[in-house]
Amino acid sequence: MNARHYQAVVVGLGAIGSATLYHLARRGWRVLGLEQFSAGHSRGSSHGDSRIIRETYFEHPLYVPLVQRAHTLWRELETQSGASLMTITGGLMIGPPDGSVVSGALRSALEHNLPHALLSPEEVRERFPAFRLEKGLLAVLDERAGFLDPEACDSAHLRLATDAEAAVHFDEPLIDWNLSGEKVRVTTNSATYTADRLVLAGGAWNRGLVPDLELPLAIERQAVFWLEPDADTKLYDKAQFPIYAYEYRAGNICYGFPRLPRGVKASVMHSGEIAADPDDVKRTVEESEVDQLRSALRPVLPALAEAPVRESDVCLFTNTPDHDFIIDFHPFFPQVLISSPCSGHGFKFASAIGEIQADLLTKGKTDFDLSPFRLDRWVG
Repeated sequence: MNARHYQAVVVGLGAIGSATLYHLARRGWRVLGLEQFSAGHSRGSSHGDSRIIRETYFEHPLYVPLVQRAHTLWRELETQSGASLMTITGGLMIGPPDGSVVSGALRSALEHNLPHALLSPEEVRERFPAFRLEKGLLAVLDERAGFLDPEACDSAHLRLATDAEAAVHFDEPLIDWNLSGEKVRVTTNSATYTADRLVLAGGAWNRGLVPDLELPLAIERQAVFWLEPDADTKLYDKAQFPIYAYEYRAGNICYGFPRLPRGVKASVMHSGEIAADPDDVKRTVEESEVDQLRSALRPVLPALAEAPVRESDVCLFTNTPDHDFIIDFHPFFPQVLISSPCSGHGFKFASAIGEIQADLLTKGKTDFDLSPFRLDRWVG
């Protein structure tokens, strides 16, 4: 066999690429994973010590079976890798009764018969003392919500993929790909490979990997903060502080986590600048962004809103116009799978999407309905 021929090449080894590589390798496929940056880099969307996982999915009930499968697979990955990946704390979906977060969470809970509770401000304070919800707000308690360690998740997928004889190359950016007969020819900065299948999981760089399609992907800069409330209080420890998402204004959400080693993490969702090129994203954080977060938090976590900032960071969202995913084969080259499970809410699904994409490549089908994620929403 040609030493540089693979059954599949996966471009991008963030959450989705590493999971796809793992699921292909464990099925015995000869696979290569390519990543343009070094291992554990902070340039994309898979860093920052925590990602929310939640089941009463307020965006749409169609995501609930997907997150349930992901939940199972994260636990399986923990067993196989010996690493701690997922912590269940419960979660509060907070907002006005008719807002998208509360009404959407209830819709998913009722449609899928999920365990949940609808809490008043007084009930929230009694169960979770750090929270002080203003009058008129409600919270849906998601009992199976919590958070994932993104760096540990990616590392576990990659380590087990290499144990299954996958090749993994960091610091090797893709230069070009094209069809060579029925095979895909993949050229990097240091070598050329051929493959039966190519998976493009480049996150914010995906648009540049398929310029002919002009994918409607917007690269958004997301600022995140680790706050340091009174270190003596245990109110923010995971035993009594759940993850949360709060609709502080119609269609606008802030979210956060219990105390982690870096502090109490919080951020405002979808409030960053749109960049033309992911390599040109501003990596410094402005004071005005801290002020925006404090203003959003005050109606639910007034003490946390005034806490000093211990650290800040920037990650990237890769948004579609409808904020749903892209998982589909190239319309002209069926050997090429384009994967962008994105828009700032995709990490939690990575374990399941890796399995789904391995199904598509090895069997040509999957048990999940992927029609909402097809390219023909925009690309003819």
